[in-house]
Amino acid sequence: MSLLTGLLGLPLAPVRGMLWLSERIRDEAEARLRDPALVRAELERVDAARRSGELSEAECAELENELVRRLMPEPGGHHG
Repeated sequence: MSLLTGLLGLPLAPVRGMLWLSERIRDEAEARLRDPALVRAELERVDAARRSGELSEAECAELENELVRRLMPEPGGHHG
C-alpha cells in the first residue's frame, strides 16, 4: 500500500471499522438466536404459559414453530 493510497483511504477507516463491528454483532446475535439451549428454554416457557392459560394453543403453536425454525439452517443464509 502506497502512502497516497493509505492517505486517501484514511477517511474510510471509521466506516470499515463500523462495518466490521456490525458484522461481528450480527454474527453473535445469530449465534445466540440459534443456540439450542436458549431455544429449549424458550420452548419450556411457552409450554408453561400454555399450561397456565396465559397463551392459547394457537399462540403456542405459532411460537413453537418460530422457535423450531431458529434451529434450521437458512437456505442461502450467512454462514460466517
